[in-house]
Amino acid sequence: MEDQVEGRNSVMELLESSKDINKIFITKGERHGSINKIIAMAKEKKVIIIEKDKKQMDEMSQTNNYQGVIAIVPPYNYCEIDDILEIAKQKKEDAFIVILDGIEDPHNLGSIIRTAETAGVHGIIIPKRRAAQVNATVNKASAGAVEHMNIARVTNINDAIQELKDNGLWICGTDINAEKYYYNQDLKGPLGIVIGNEGKGIGEKTKKNCDFLVKIPMKGKIKSLNASVSTGIIVYEAVKQRIIK
Repeated sequence: MEDQVEGRNSVMELLESSKDINKIFITKGERHGSINKIIAMAKEKKVIIIEKDKKQMDEMSQTNNYQGVIAIVPPYNYCEIDDILEIAKQKKEDAFIVILDGIEDPHNLGSIIRTAETAGVHGIIIPKRRAAQVNATVNKASAGAVEHMNIARVTNINDAIQELKDNGLWICGTDINAEKYYYNQDLKGPLGIVIGNEGKGIGEKTKKNCDFLVKIPMKGKIKSLNASVSTGIIVYEAVKQRIIK
């Protein structure tokens, strides 16, 4: 099985990373803007470049927004929770992890990965079943951040949470019915932030396994935020607290 990375920014991020690339397909006649840079980088790395006509590229694309370039790569290499914890240890930083309890929309997953990467999150944990997995759409939505983020895929989210607790992390859940607002909660130190499913939120068992729950103020008639927006708000509150501690 192979995966695809589509779009100019995502393919450039891929070329700048140490990830393997099997080949790169480019639309015939595309020789303007950043395509030239992609071709030069690919040649420097000795990556095979294949030209196809637009109709063939359209049929190959999984995102319908490939911007003239599609890279074929080995399947995404998920890591283990231990790997994420080790990265934090090597950086001499408190572990900072995002746990996704059933995010189904690949665009949301991509946006969350992008936010987490820019915020310095050490890794993301996702379930193997009933949730979005890393694919071309996720990579595109993350603007290539997937190539720089450590993602662990687990059979059971609650077992993963317990493993994080055993390693000294506090687990923060997000819930609209929580008593405390996110900005009133201490988010410093080793931390895991749980973000729930777009419609159902965090599962009841997962809520019980969290050390504390927080909510975001809702002042309008709509009483919920997009999962990726919620992630950004709470993750960056933790970043702020870490900066000013």
